[in-house]
This record gives sequence, structure tokens and C-alpha cells, in this order.
Amino acid sequence: MRVLPGDPAVFFANGGSSGKEEIEMVRKQMGLDKPVPEQLLLYLRDVGTGKLGRSLTTGQQVTADIQQRLPASLELTFSALLIALLAAVPLGIWAALKAGSFIDHAVRLFCVVGVCVPTFVSGLLLVYVFYYMLGIAPDPTGRLDVFTSAPPHVTGFLLIDFALVGDGAGWWAAFKQLMLPAFTMALFVLAPIARITRASMLAALGSDFVRTARSIGLPAWRIVVTYALRNAVLPVLTILGIVFSTMLGANVLVEKVFSWPGVASYALDALLASDYAPVQGFVLLMASIFVLVNLVVDILYSISDPRISIE
Repeated sequence: MRVLPGDPAVFFANGGSSGKEEIEMVRKQMGLDKPVPEQLLLYLRDVGTGKLGRSLTTGQQVTADIQQRLPASLELTFSALLIALLAAVPLGIWAALKAGSFIDHAVRLFCVVGVCVPTFVSGLLLVYVFYYMLGIAPDPTGRLDVFTSAPPHVTGFLLIDFALVGDGAGWWAAFKQLMLPAFTMALFVLAPIARITRASMLAALGSDFVRTARSIGLPAWRIVVTYALRNAVLPVLTILGIVFSTMLGANVLVEKVFSWPGVASYALDALLASDYAPVQGFVLLMASIFVLVNLVVDILYSISDPRISIE
């Protein structure tokens, strides 16, 4: 952050219209008058005490901004991951069962197209089709339309908060606002999940225990679900952890297209303004979530495969 072009003190001192003394005062307030090693040590001290600094863009503590915006990003990411799972896993299984057929090639082509199209392009196309042409999607202007009041803050997840207060109309409004950005993100991450599922299923279907199950006349659905899929799920769990962490940090384009008030768009706004504290807080948040997600994946390994123990 310190070697990026631009001087944040000049930016925040009325866009550089202030005099040299005012700019130096702002630089002193931001701690930029100290040597970089000293700035790093002071920042690590603050992080160790739970302080991520103050955003000069919003005027609030970075921790407060993240607490306010993180539920929006998590709700979008969880919804997109659920949609991607519900589509990618069956597609991967189907392609593996029909290996080398037209269905297999069609699924792989769909995955390639999904991963090649940038999220902002697919997002704009979805807005054009479902909002502009068909008129069945709401305005892509955030988590709620202007006619819906936000529910009392309990979890920060609008779908959960509306459900807790029993507001069906509000829940439906929040659900409609969520669908287009969630589908946009799901299209981008559907490809790696489907391809890993296909590859893992192909390996499992060609294994000795599956051939043995077929030779003794077990039903095909039982062979696929009980034997092949369970043994193919470990690589899928691995890619899910990577995909989830990537989605949470890389959904900035989706948040910008749909005016979604998440942490990624917050970090981008801070980056453009050379506001150091929010960007550094965002990076620490993503690193912490990545470690936590990998821990959860390791625990899920032990649940899905009895050969792996939690200890």
C-alpha cells in the first residue's frame, strides 16, 4: 500500500486544494510522517489489540465498517455457493456417468464458457435479460428496493432477519434482490466444482470396489450414491474451501455491478482513495477467513472419510 502511486494526505486534504501545512497536518494524523518500519510496528501493535484503524473515507472504525458490511458479502457468497453446488455436483456426476458422450462434452463446454466469461459481463447480461427485457427481476440497486424497509438487525443476513420477524413480503423482496448477483457468482465458480466432481467420479467409478459392487448385482443408484460419490467427495470438499475463499475476496465486480454493500466494494473504494486502513483490514479479514475455511474443510474430511480422524 505504501508504494502505490498517489499521496493519501493530499487526497484527503480537500483533494489537494489545501496548502502545504494542512497536507502535512493530515499526513501526521495518518501517521505517514514516521518511517515505514515504524508504521508497520505500530500497525502490528494495533492489530494485536483488535484495532484496525479508522477509515478516512467513511469516518468510522474499520472494524465497525467490516461488521456492518461482512454479512452482505457472506449472504451473497453462501447463496452463490449453494446455487453452484446444486448445479455443479449433479452435472459432474452426469458427465462422469456419460463419459465421452455428447452430454459429457456439453457439460465440459458449459463449464469452459462459465469460467471464461468475466463476472461483470455475465452480471450485465443477466441484468439486461431479466431486468430490462423480461422485467421479472428488481432494480440491481443493493440488497433491498426503495419500497422495502430493512428488518431489525439480528444477524445481518436479511433473509434470516426477515424470517425471524415473520415478514414474508420483506423476505421475498430481499430474495429477489439476491438472486441475480448470486447467479452471476455461481456461474463463475460452477466450472471448477463440476470438473473436479467429474474427475473424482470417473476415478471412483473405475475403482475395484465399484467393479465388485457391480459384479454382485447391486442397484446402479446405490453404487453411484453410496460407493462412488462418497469416495469422490474429498477432492470436492477441497475445491469448495478454495472456491469459497476466492468468492468472498473476488466478488468486488459483482458487488459493483449490483451496488451490493459488501466488504469487497468497500475495500475497492478505499483502494481508489488510497485509504490504507480499510484495505489492510480487508486483507487481514480474507486471510483469517481462508485459514478458518481450511480448518472447517479438514474437519469435514474426518466426517466424510472414517479413515481420517480429527485428532
